[in-house]
Amino acid sequence: MEAPKPLIVQGDRSMFLEVANPLYEDARDDISRFSELEKSPEHIHTYRLSDLSLWNAAAAGLTSEEVVNILFKYSRYDIPSNVITDIKDIMSRFGRLSLKKVNGDLVLFSQDDILIKEIQNNERIKRYILDSIDIHTIKVDINSRGFLKQDLIKIGWPALDLAGYEEGDYLEINLLKTTKSGTYFQLRKYQEDAVNVFYKGGGVEGGSGTIVLPCGAGKTVIGMGVMSKVKTNTLITCPNVIAVRQWIDEILDKTDITPDKIGEYSGEVKEIREITVTTYQILTYRSKKDEEFTHFNIFDKKNWGLIIYDEVHLLPAPVFQVTAHIQSKRRLGLTATLVREDGREKDVFSLIGPKKFDMPWKNLEQQGWIAEAICYEIRAHMPEKSRIVYATSDDRNKYRIAAENPFKYDIVKKIIEHHKNDRILIIGMYIEQLEKIAEFLKAPLITGKIPNKDRERIYSDFRKGKINILVVSKVANFAIDLPDANVAIQVSGTFGSRQEEAQRLGRILRPKKDGSSAKFYSIVTKDTRDQEYSSNRQIFLTEQGYKYVIVDDHNIDSIFKTCD
Repeated sequence: MEAPKPLIVQGDRSMFLEVANPLYEDARDDISRFSELEKSPEHIHTYRLSDLSLWNAAAAGLTSEEVVNILFKYSRYDIPSNVITDIKDIMSRFGRLSLKKVNGDLVLFSQDDILIKEIQNNERIKRYILDSIDIHTIKVDINSRGFLKQDLIKIGWPALDLAGYEEGDYLEINLLKTTKSGTYFQLRKYQEDAVNVFYKGGGVEGGSGTIVLPCGAGKTVIGMGVMSKVKTNTLITCPNVIAVRQWIDEILDKTDITPDKIGEYSGEVKEIREITVTTYQILTYRSKKDEEFTHFNIFDKKNWGLIIYDEVHLLPAPVFQVTAHIQSKRRLGLTATLVREDGREKDVFSLIGPKKFDMPWKNLEQQGWIAEAICYEIRAHMPEKSRIVYATSDDRNKYRIAAENPFKYDIVKKIIEHHKNDRILIIGMYIEQLEKIAEFLKAPLITGKIPNKDRERIYSDFRKGKINILVVSKVANFAIDLPDANVAIQVSGTFGSRQEEAQRLGRILRPKKDGSSAKFYSIVTKDTRDQEYSSNRQIFLTEQGYKYVIVDDHNIDSIFKTCD
């Protein structure tokens, strides 16, 4: 007898996917192209067809008919008719309005004259309108291109931006066939596809958007591929100085750019050159809260033709503001996950550009481009004393008490004993907790207070094998290149942050020389806020195909028997 189909579609656009069903993996991969995973308990996962997920699907070329057909393929019961209607309506909204340049003016255009009338009378949009040209076309303020797009998506009408881009000053840049370090180099097929999807032959259909790929899949290489297509002065923004220097090293190694044409703009160095790499931190620096941002003028220092936002999920709110002003520049966002804990995914969509390319992490793993990873959640009991303190604490302190559970130290010790020949990262949120772990392991600790020079030295020692255990705070959430790390132990995290979980797993996903798998251990305190937040943190990775093997601390030896 044939197994029932795995998906149940509800009238409120939520969807339940049965994990144990033989069609689960196929269904998950297909529906994740146009829906968002909301909850992932062990047996039934909850997805939602949101406006944004459907607009991203439309921007990526998926039609409403294809979406509905996929739902029919996997749905156990009839799909509610209102859901089919919603899908068609929502997806049809993307592109019904388009921004174009006509004789140097910026116009908002639609074949639907009724829609144009609706837009003209909308209180939020009126301030951008300069003139009505005809029943299909409105002249709008050219300097408000980004702000207009932000407001259009807020009222449910995401505009297709076909207004084109300023080319910026020309810069000859080409990818090398042999890197300066002497290895053969070419773009992998999916990297080449990502570059071409973004660039679109240099036409107005391309030039803005976000590429979503896991850590270790070569997002930096895609950035360089785009630079070699666009051939223009480029500003690259990164989460920290370590990432800045990694970009510079990669560009010098894999392109024909000479050192005199690339500069670092950070707290330590202020170089503005044809390619300039800076940090979000320096961009958002100001001496007083009510003062102007000191370094925002970097966006005007050169005639940039391309702006790259590395780890775009971390883009600070003030940089959205300046990005709204520079819509005439090509904009490339790079990230492992579009998830933002502040809910500003729509601003990424409207200001950087929609998701143009992604690939399920598991597909890349199967192709050998990233390491196979096995995830474990170890649920630790809590000492009696701590349980009493936890029970009597207010909500604000409950998580910290659970996260800093002293029983976690013994579990860390056990994991390390089992992995004594491996390269281990221990990652956490609370500095005191990390200091204790570093002290009893006699391992170096990297926090935000450690100067960049010292961080780079410690990272270098880890890469060279001089040390095999590294304790790191939240700085490990951001681009650090430690290709030989193959075990990560998470002892605490930033509440229920999905993107942080993805970033931390990403630290160990670079393919290993010996082909071995990576192990990701998350230690959480049983029956507490720590466990609740953990289930939320796992959502994005579950969507990508990762399953967590869950065990109590009493049974930890059982996973060691199976994970070798």
